[in-house]
Amino acid sequence: MTGSEIRQKFLDYFEKHDHKVVRSSSLVPRDDPTLLFTNAGMVQFKRTFLGEEKRNYDRAATSQKCVRAGGKHNDLENVGFTARHHTFFEMLGNFSFGDYFKEKAIEFAWDLLTNGYGFPPEKLWVSIYLDDDEAHDLWEKNIGVPRERILRFGEDDNFWAMGDTGPCGPCSEVHIDRGDTYGCDDPNCGVGCECGRYLEIWNLVFMQFNRDAAGKMTPLPKPSIDTGMGLERIVSVIQDAPNNYETDLILPIIRRTEELSAKKLGDREEYDVAMKVIADHSRAAAFLIGDGVLPSNEGRGYVLRRIMRRAIRFGRNIGLEDPFLHDTSSVVVDCMKDVYPELSDAEAFIKNTILNEEMRFSGTLDHGLKILNETLSELDAEGETRIPGGIIFKLYDTYGFPVDIVRDVVRDRNMELDMEGFDNEMRRQKEKSRSVTSFAGTGEAFTQLSARGIIPEFTGYETHDAESSVILIVRDGKEVESAQTGDSIEIVTEKTPFYGESGGQAGDTGKITADGLDVAIEDTIKDPAGLIVHKGKVVSGRITKGRKVALTVDSISRAKTACNHTATHILHAVLKEVLGEHVKQSGSLVAPDRLRFDFTHFSQIDPDDLDEIERRVNAWITRNTPVKTVSMNAEDAFRSGAVALFEEKYGDTVRVVSLGDFSRELCGGTHTESTGNIGLFKIVGESNVAAGIRRLEALTGAEALTHTQKIGRAVREAAALVKEKPEDLPARIEKILAAHRALEKELERAKLKMAVRAADESGSEIRTINGVKVLAKKVEVDSQAALRDLADRFKDRLQSGIVVLGGVADGKAILTAMVTGDLTKRFHAGNIIKETAARVGGGGGGRPDMAQAGGSKPENLDKALENVYKLVESMQVL
Repeated sequence: MTGSEIRQKFLDYFEKHDHKVVRSSSLVPRDDPTLLFTNAGMVQFKRTFLGEEKRNYDRAATSQKCVRAGGKHNDLENVGFTARHHTFFEMLGNFSFGDYFKEKAIEFAWDLLTNGYGFPPEKLWVSIYLDDDEAHDLWEKNIGVPRERILRFGEDDNFWAMGDTGPCGPCSEVHIDRGDTYGCDDPNCGVGCECGRYLEIWNLVFMQFNRDAAGKMTPLPKPSIDTGMGLERIVSVIQDAPNNYETDLILPIIRRTEELSAKKLGDREEYDVAMKVIADHSRAAAFLIGDGVLPSNEGRGYVLRRIMRRAIRFGRNIGLEDPFLHDTSSVVVDCMKDVYPELSDAEAFIKNTILNEEMRFSGTLDHGLKILNETLSELDAEGETRIPGGIIFKLYDTYGFPVDIVRDVVRDRNMELDMEGFDNEMRRQKEKSRSVTSFAGTGEAFTQLSARGIIPEFTGYETHDAESSVILIVRDGKEVESAQTGDSIEIVTEKTPFYGESGGQAGDTGKITADGLDVAIEDTIKDPAGLIVHKGKVVSGRITKGRKVALTVDSISRAKTACNHTATHILHAVLKEVLGEHVKQSGSLVAPDRLRFDFTHFSQIDPDDLDEIERRVNAWITRNTPVKTVSMNAEDAFRSGAVALFEEKYGDTVRVVSLGDFSRELCGGTHTESTGNIGLFKIVGESNVAAGIRRLEALTGAEALTHTQKIGRAVREAAALVKEKPEDLPARIEKILAAHRALEKELERAKLKMAVRAADESGSEIRTINGVKVLAKKVEVDSQAALRDLADRFKDRLQSGIVVLGGVADGKAILTAMVTGDLTKRFHAGNIIKETAARVGGGGGGRPDMAQAGGSKPENLDKALENVYKLVESMQVL
């Protein structure tokens, strides 16, 4: 039987036994925040199991598409290295919602396996939960399974839960003995052995409980049945394949990978691993994108990105240097379209999205791997076995390496990852290198458009104006036929001069007009499939699908953005000259009013280097070098030495932007005609973004001039205040600061003299309590250090006793307590200060001989100090 026939036989069997065959739900769970993805057949029935939803059937059967990558059930790291782990798989299942329970579930399973699929009964074993005697008796007495082939296991093996919370219960598993061919040499080999001889093929979950976040289990309203049989696994058994991959469900993807790579499955172990990874991840990517999940830096989108990038990395192991995952995903569509026709409908969208992601990552993968391998060699030479978190983070943040890739590379090197260090670096990263438009919620309307292969023609390189037809209008996330005055909408046209935000360049603004129509375009974005979407508001009139409209880009804003974009290219080249070839762009923002450039560098840039960078950029600007752009084959462009950047997306044909022989980059953005148009270039900020990543912020043209004039005016005004020439202002300020520091020291000396005098005159304020001298006094000080010094002087004067001083600094109460050495066994300064500080709204503590504290209620200080005498009087040995 083929995989499709095996799937259909399952569904037909249960339909014959009064089960409703239910279509697979989406991989994105509906209304279930506890799950990233649908990871089991019962997910779409969760509310039914909980009694929160009533369906018009009590029995169901499905072939459910599932993903286990992220969350509790995460098989990503194992894929490729085992015979049966997958990120994407199909789960065959039959369900009973309070109808039949254990008896019928067991009968159905045995009947289908032996009479339907033809498994020899003597080859089947079953396992049950430790104390599930009912299941044991049903298998033995009703079915006739010999007692010695019924095994009891604990919670890890025979108690199933969908997640940390939700429906759960004991389960019974059916295993098949595949014979000596699949066995091992262990004389104790049996059910539970990892060798693969005794293979679990069906799990019958007796759903009886709901587990809450606290771990408490409560009985479900009606005991129910949830079974799961992995399609890929049962197919491998029926087709007598050595693993899940060498079946007709997956082997066609491997065959295509063999054609692309000129390698063969079985030639070398590393080839086998790579081909399994690519086959599995092609399936996961195709189905996830088909269900609306798109690559991003968070949530489901990030898991998808990890899956795709892992496949790309393993592709390198079999010589796949060019994009290939979009090609293998087409094989997935061909294999599965009869069962999942929605894949065929979305094929163009799936391929475009995958190709764009491949382009984003491929440009820096090799360089990132080179850095990783060099780092590993250095660590080996030093005898280190732990990869620093900073290196892992750099690869992640700069080159888009998911941690999985690093883990895969070092898998056989006996090295561990410093994940704590990595997590610390992640926490320190306050913001990303540039804004990223999230399309995690891309609407069905956009998906359908992309699936038809419709990509608007971009004419903005040649012109700022165009006429075109409206092909899509979206309002509140839904496609509409028209929109009117006041509506906020998204518009797609057949062609457009508007640049959609990508590669760090901000989207264009402008207008879409027609007779009686005026739409203000506030932003333009590009989705992962390449759709250019105009976001705006209908100022007046009515816009309808199919209407001819005029699109006009804000030329002034575009010109400023173009100048800033060309300036970033000059800056990139200059940074390499001044700081070194290690400089690589890791992010950017190019807007009309400013530019921001993030790059790899490991220390703060000193002022002299900043001046030199600024000087060289302006020198290139004044040369008025023509900016040349040419479209060429991507491979030819790479071979020409053009710099490929991570943030860009490249197709088969790319644009190469050149500034003489100085700068040559692959870039899809808009640029000015010559460098002289940029005018002045001024750096206004230098900062740290993340470990090994620096950021420069700059202005050009009129904005740079305005900023320079503003700073110049401030300097002149400051110089006038101190009656000095602007160029002599730093020296003058240093003199003023030196004089200020001298005055502060003189003031401290004066305060100290006053404190000494106060100590000398404090005799009348000292009280003797039970033979112990005690001084509690409010003094004029401005810091905790000064208060402590003064307390020391009072303690020296007492020779034996307790000193508690209080003061006010920066609007808050400060306290210090000291106990002379001869009294520390009777009185503890920390306890005294703790009680006193509580009365001024604070807390503190310290040693037996000295303690200090602070409080937010200085108005209570006098009463708190007066209470010290009562406190000492009441104290015993502490």
